[in-house]
Parts: sequence; structure tokens; C-alpha cells
Amino acid sequence: MSAFTAVDVIRAKRDGGVLSDAQIDWVVDAYTKGLVADEQMSALAMAILLRGMTGPEIALWTAAMIASGERLDLSPVARPTVDKHSTGGVGDKITLPLTPLVAACGAAVPQLSGRGLGHTGGTLDKLESIPGWRAALSNDEFIAQLRDVGAVICAAGEGLAPADRKLYALRDVTGTVEAIPLIASSIMSKKIAEGTGALVLDVKVGSGAFMKSVDDARELARTMVELGGAHGVKTVALLTDMSTPLGRAVGNAVEVTESVEVLAGGGPADVVELTLALAREMLDAAGLPDADPAAALRDGRAMDAWRRMIRAQGGDPDAPMATANEVEVVCAAEDGYVAGVDAYAIGVAAWRLGAGRARKEDPVSIPAGVLLHKRPGDRVRVGEPLYELRAEHAVRIPPALAEAERAVRIAPDEPAARPLVIERIG
Repeated sequence: MSAFTAVDVIRAKRDGGVLSDAQIDWVVDAYTKGLVADEQMSALAMAILLRGMTGPEIALWTAAMIASGERLDLSPVARPTVDKHSTGGVGDKITLPLTPLVAACGAAVPQLSGRGLGHTGGTLDKLESIPGWRAALSNDEFIAQLRDVGAVICAAGEGLAPADRKLYALRDVTGTVEAIPLIASSIMSKKIAEGTGALVLDVKVGSGAFMKSVDDARELARTMVELGGAHGVKTVALLTDMSTPLGRAVGNAVEVTESVEVLAGGGPADVVELTLALAREMLDAAGLPDADPAAALRDGRAMDAWRRMIRAQGGDPDAPMATANEVEVVCAAEDGYVAGVDAYAIGVAAWRLGAGRARKEDPVSIPAGVLLHKRPGDRVRVGEPLYELRAEHAVRIPPALAEAERAVRIAPDEPAARPLVIERIG
């Protein structure tokens, strides 16, 4: 007979109480085993959203989620291990060039990634644009590739933090995604369970991010940095701007193409800037502060690591990317400067085109997406292309156009530049 009931735990948090260690351990374990019903955990998640959690509560909740499954042992990997996690944005393909770049500089990157939902893209969806590439690896394959190549991007195994898998799906349909204690414990339980030695967090701020304000993003970043430190994982965070899409490409195949441009020594300046900023943080956290990621981009080592990583997971790095059947180019109706490109609206437009999904089980379109011809600060004249919409079916263009038209703002004067990296925490 249990010493607790779900209703008692719900009431305690509903009334603003602090859950005991035993209550947290019990409710997470019982929910994982199916002894606490979804509707009961939904009520508790809403109570946590409204009442919050103390630092010790969040740490215990995270530990209980880790304990619900296995914890990977990366000791067979000789290189220092370091991972990166982004809280999600629009055009955020940074994981693709960053992972092989850091590996080319001497670290091992065990990157467990996810799929897109709504207006934010998913790393696995993007990589599946490459013919033959597979996201699912066994633990043995995962460790062998880390040891041999130094870089892995794949899906998390079923045994890793199963409590989080159940709770994440529940939060998505109960309006509790925004609860900072649940965001922090969700991210950190998976990252700690994967066994990495160090972690760099890219916490997005702005219209295209979950965190709309710097204050909320800072609170989330500090919570996760503290959780990492409490579990022996050196953790730092960068707050980065997500008011504008990253780069010029938003979608799946188009983002892979842009990532390869970065690895070849080109690509949009903002994508290169953020890739290098995160690479330097990762290498420093891994104990390799003298490594030069910019040199690894210039001399081709990062591209070599990318090709090895893609081949190791069955992909063909030389295969052409799928192209869209339907392309709609939108041109400027007035002279001026691009004053803003709203990340959320462009993300929704890409989703309408088929690049994203409304439910986890929905398929995504590989070639669909948005290409920006002009970005904030660019001069534009009447008739010049602003952006283009790409889709497999013409019926998808009008609803995407309705979203994208609201995204681009033209003004007579050049706007002030916005910093990409807002703050460092840790």
C-alpha cells in the first residue's frame, strides 16, 4: 500500500506547498508505471505551472526522471564529451554544422535530438532529408560512432528518461509546455542521462522562441545551469535572439543545404557567428580552450567530420536534396530597408507549407520551406525578391503566404543592429 495518493500530491502543490522528496520520487515513478493516470498528472502539471517549484524541488524532480530509465556510460569514449541543446527556434539548423565542427576540434559530441512540432523545426526531420540517413541507433552503435567519428546526431533511445517521454506528450496537449520547472527538468533529465561530461545551452528569446522575454529566458537558463552542476555536468548557457529567423533557409532540405554551405566556409553571417560562439563554449567546457573552430571551418576538417558522420548513419553526403514542385516568389512593393522579419510568422508559414507538423505522428515535407532573400537591415527596392515559398502542392501556398506577408516589415530608415548573443550564464 502506497504512503501517498495522486490527489494528495496534487492538492499539496495546488495549495502552494513544497513537495517532499518522497512525494516527488513516488509520483514520477508511479506515473511512469501507469499507476497515476494522465488526468491526474495533467492536474499536477497545471499546479506546477501556476504555483512553481523551488530549486530543490526541481532538482529532485529531475533526478526522479533520470532514475525512471537508464543512464548511458560514455567511459569507452576517449575524447572529452560535450553536448549542446537549443530550446528551439525558426531556421535553427545550428546543430548540423556545430556537431561535426566540435568533433573536428577534438571533442566527442553525443547529440540526442528531436523532431519539430508547430512552428519550430526538428533536427531529425532536417537530417532525414539526406537519402539513407537514419535517426535510430542502438546504444552500442551510438557509443561506437562517438568513439570512431566523434560526432553523433540521433534520436533518444526508449530507455532514456521514459518519465519525460510520457510527461512531454501530456504537457503538449494540456497547456503546460511553458512551465519553467517542467521545461528545465525535461531538457536536463535527457541530457544528464545521455552521459555527457559538459553541456552548452542555447536558450532562445523572442517571437520565434518559447521564451518571449529575456527575464523568462534568464530564469530558465539559470535553472538548467544549476541542475547540470548539481548532477556533475559542467553547464553554461547563452541567451540568443530569436526575433528573426536564423540564416536565410527555414525548412528541412533547405536548412541542410545552408548548413553544408557553412561547413564549406560560407553561409549566412549570423549562422556562422552563432555556430562559432557555441563551438568555443563547448570546446572550453570540454577542456579544449585552445582549439580553433574557425580554422576547422576554413581548412575543411569540419566538412570531413560531417561527411564521416552522415555516412556512419547510412546517409549519402553527396546526394542531391529534394526540390519543391511549387515556388512562389514575393517581391517588395516599396523602397526602403527591411526593418524586421518576424520569426514566429515565418515559422508558421513554413509549417503551412508542410515543413512542420501539428501532431507528433504527422509526416513532414522534405523540400517545403521558406527562403529569405532579404534580412533585417538589408536595402530593398520595388520589385526585388523578399522571400520565396516552396511546397510540394500548390494548395499549401496561399495559407503560407497569408502568414509570411505579416512577417516582413519595410521602413524608410535602416534599423539598428540587434546582438545575436544577448547574455552568458554559467
